[in-house]
Amino acid sequence: MDSHPEENYQVSWQERQTFAENMQPKIGLLFRNKGIEILVYGRTLLNASAIDIIKAHKAVTLHEDKILLVRESFPFIDAINNMKLAPARIDVGKLAYNYYHSEKSGGLSVSQYLAQELDDIIDQAGTINNSENKRQDVVLYGFGRIGRVLARLLIERSGPNSQLNLRAIVLRPGKSNDDIEKRASLLRRDSVHGAFNGSISIDKERNVIRANGAFIKVIYAKSPAEIDYTEHGIENALVVDNTGIWTDEVGLSQHLQAKGVAKVLLTAPAKGDIKNIVFGVNQEMILATDKIISAASCTTNAITPVLKAINDEFGIRNGHVETIHSYTNDQNLIDNYHPAPRRGRSAPLNMVISTTGAAQAVAKALPELKGLLTGNAIRVPTPNVSLAIMNLNLKKLTDKASLNDYLRTMSLKSPLQNQIDYTASNEIVSTDLVGSRYAGVVDSQATIVDEDRAVLYVWYDNEFGYSCQVMQVMLEMAGITVPNLPK
Repeated sequence: MDSHPEENYQVSWQERQTFAENMQPKIGLLFRNKGIEILVYGRTLLNASAIDIIKAHKAVTLHEDKILLVRESFPFIDAINNMKLAPARIDVGKLAYNYYHSEKSGGLSVSQYLAQELDDIIDQAGTINNSENKRQDVVLYGFGRIGRVLARLLIERSGPNSQLNLRAIVLRPGKSNDDIEKRASLLRRDSVHGAFNGSISIDKERNVIRANGAFIKVIYAKSPAEIDYTEHGIENALVVDNTGIWTDEVGLSQHLQAKGVAKVLLTAPAKGDIKNIVFGVNQEMILATDKIISAASCTTNAITPVLKAINDEFGIRNGHVETIHSYTNDQNLIDNYHPAPRRGRSAPLNMVISTTGAAQAVAKALPELKGLLTGNAIRVPTPNVSLAIMNLNLKKLTDKASLNDYLRTMSLKSPLQNQIDYTASNEIVSTDLVGSRYAGVVDSQATIVDEDRAVLYVWYDNEFGYSCQVMQVMLEMAGITVPNLPK
């Protein structure tokens, strides 16, 4: 028996902390200098603290039978630093685990193994896979909940090798002299997502917000078409419309009338023939010639990847999706007039039965499910993180263990691994998912299966997780491919 368990644990912890602290600058340099984002089993280590790095390694045991030590993945980051690679998202957790705990290594050194696994991007340093090999200028039109989360995501990835370059935000004309200060303050402090990770200052004379090296012009305008972005040095911009004011081609085309705009992305479901994209499911529909695209809704993004996975394996005869959705800015703080039924009642005090078009919108991304799903929504008194309950009738018989095991595999080793997350915790609640970067998180402990009937519970951060999906659509529209490795 170990006579000094406390002392041994402290030594072990200090070793992990030392390796994690030594990892931090290497991870930062890889992203800033090479455009390489490091992950551990899907969890990004970009701007992560030493404790975050340790926790990411500990979480590997949720997916695998054996532990992954921080010191085991450290040599992989060291070796990647010495390689000439194109920008990519590299999961060192999966690489290291496979190297130490599978037969894939075959007696190879870490460097030799990486050369084998990263062959697709070797000797392509600095290359980003768009037609002009340059960064895409981005304009955020609107600066509400989604706009500010997108700003955080864009700023966190700013630098010489960032593919998306946040150049400006557009607002309605300011109502006060301190409008820009208030906008910067809302970016700096967030009641849901916490403090901004970095430094923010303003240049009031130039109408600029400076954040972690990003130089963001604040433009005030009454309508999209009146803006000349070229006056601000912005060319061929991708405008991301976060306002929700215009959802059809006629309205959104106003952006294309502005000088310096090439394409428009709507962060809401679109009407008419505009393509609604759920990244991971139907992004191949985006063509270089498309000028206006929709990233659909947060709920559609949460449920469609899981529905695709289920339909591919078990088939879906029909089903119903009920969303338990956090209240939004569209609702009233206290009882007041609202044109929609029930939404005029106080959002923080009531559960409010509402409607959602997400179930029908799934068919735009997955035509094979057209007409098979119904949907409804209940708005509840929480500020963020929602839950989709999917009651599905399947074409094949199955059981809880088999269905969960399949979804776990899809979350780790499939083309949908960046959209679907999976948890086996029986203690998880909504606030635990704030900041989740996945479109949806399967709560396996809540899964119910009775032969050909399944009930699945899928959590989603309707702000942050959705914004991560929007970011992927932005890259696709810019013609930029960032591979995920290992395959």
